[in-house]
Amino acid sequence: MKFQDHTWCLDGHPLTLDDFKYYLQVHPQLSIDDAVIRRLTDSREFIEKQIQNGKIMYGVNTGFGHLAQVRIPDERLDELQVNLIRSHAAGVGVYIEEDIVRLIMLVKVQSLIQGCSGVRPDVVDQLIFFLNNGILPRIPSKGSVGASGDLAPLAHMALALIGEGNVLYQGREEESREVLNSLKREPLILKAKEGLAIINGTQSMTAHGIMALIRTENLLYSGELIFSLSLDAMKASLAPFHRAIHEVKGSPFNTACADRIRYYMQKSEINRSHEHCDKVQDPYCYRCFPQVCGAVWEAYDHVKHILVREANGVSDNPLIFEDQELIVSGGNFHGESPALTLDYLAIAVSELAGISERRIAELVDTHMSRLPAFLVEDSGINSGFMIAHVTAAALASENKGLSFPSSVDSIPTSANQEDHVSMGHRSARKILEILDNTETVLAIEYLAAAEGVDFHRPLKTSPILEKIHERIRQDIPHLDKDRNMSVDIHKALAIVKSGFLQNTAKR
Repeated sequence: MKFQDHTWCLDGHPLTLDDFKYYLQVHPQLSIDDAVIRRLTDSREFIEKQIQNGKIMYGVNTGFGHLAQVRIPDERLDELQVNLIRSHAAGVGVYIEEDIVRLIMLVKVQSLIQGCSGVRPDVVDQLIFFLNNGILPRIPSKGSVGASGDLAPLAHMALALIGEGNVLYQGREEESREVLNSLKREPLILKAKEGLAIINGTQSMTAHGIMALIRTENLLYSGELIFSLSLDAMKASLAPFHRAIHEVKGSPFNTACADRIRYYMQKSEINRSHEHCDKVQDPYCYRCFPQVCGAVWEAYDHVKHILVREANGVSDNPLIFEDQELIVSGGNFHGESPALTLDYLAIAVSELAGISERRIAELVDTHMSRLPAFLVEDSGINSGFMIAHVTAAALASENKGLSFPSSVDSIPTSANQEDHVSMGHRSARKILEILDNTETVLAIEYLAAAEGVDFHRPLKTSPILEKIHERIRQDIPHLDKDRNMSVDIHKALAIVKSGFLQNTAKR
């Protein structure tokens, strides 16, 4: 990929997670390298030659799925592709989020420009036109079983490319054809194989996974800072974060987490004030944090490797290897790798919520925290954080059900031709639900930890933790008496989601 100002020239080389983050933040204008155009043209010419020679090719001049044995006359091949898109656009449910739609299209472009899909440069050019002009197909979130890829979601994307279906453009939902007309752009005319190339593939589940990775990274950095604030609010020991402990365990992720916690706690007056207290050990949710959070970092690292690889791979069918004069039908569309890894990430992120909920429980329990009951003065007349903790418990419990792996399920489709499927799209959708819950649980802990630190005044926490304490107090005052806690939670959640804590941790 070649960079120039706010433009990207895609050349087929691998994109990184940071590239995907940058794209969502900046929306650079995209183009494709001349070498890509030559690669696509050569691949397309090879397919056209095979059609002229009468070669039978799945999805090119045959039906699909269980109808693979039906031979399609040459004069009806373009009609076949349009019918494929219309029939497969059978999704239901709420629309997929805008940024994920952007990622779906970008990942599809990255797949097609490898030159193994047999599409003309016109197909890639239409996708790039949509991205560069902020035209986002309306894609329902349900209807994929994760093999043959994400057929229904990608068919709704393709529908918009050919001027059918609806799109989101400049904040309004409109018919795709009307938007294209207003921009003096022709709908894409699909040729043989091209509709199948667009809708075969794992791009929707992978794009969801890329978004989940971006949000998980934010949660991990944010969660470590929030934990450190809780650590001071509880006057907990720093001994469990000694580097020697983690080095003999052998996990670099645990060691790095403990190192960051010690760094965040430097120069804390609160911590120094209880160096010689009578507490012997802290509960596991404090003492074992590096072992838990480090394990989540390791899961994140593994999932990132798999999903970024998937995002850069070719996952449609059949595939064209023009240099070997081969057209091969296989199963790269099967989403088992994304499904398994996304289920793994779901379990890992759920642990962040589970251990955070336990820390909130410790903070509100006066016998454990030695702070006012439920973190409010005049408790009894005031309930303080009592039900805020209940909300955290409800969300942590909900995550347990959502963490059950979707990838262990399979249901035959297409008259038993597609008899084992990945359910990867469900894996992808539910990790976003788990992230919603976990972000909220950490927001509640952020509120509770800040409240606990208030009770230690005039002692200060560390300089970096004072910074995040000051940030939450800009929007949310100390809880001196009961008020609508939902408002406070939503304000704290907005800070967590904003990336402020992650950016603070990385400085």
